[in-house]
Amino acid sequence: MQIKYSKHIEYRLSLRRMDYNLPKRIFEQSNERYIDEETGYLVATMTVELYNKHRDVMIAYTMQEDLVKLLTIHPLKEGQKDNRVKSGRWRRIQ
Repeated sequence: MQIKYSKHIEYRLSLRRMDYNLPKRIFEQSNERYIDEETGYLVATMTVELYNKHRDVMIAYTMQEDLVKLLTIHPLKEGQKDNRVKSGRWRRIQ
């Protein structure tokens, strides 16, 4: 399976001073996957060490046959993941 980064995610990685390989690592290792009912994008979350703290980080992505396109990445605020699940915006798929 081929994994590509969007220009937006590359910009976000640079802006937030995140490791370039972090989105790929989250995609490959995450055990929490959702569909965002608002955007239609797939979402993967994982707890990682970021800025010297353990933080939940999400990536949004699309999948088509053998191509995964990673669209954006951002750290989640405390409770943000739970709120999106409880509100129905994110529906667990794995």
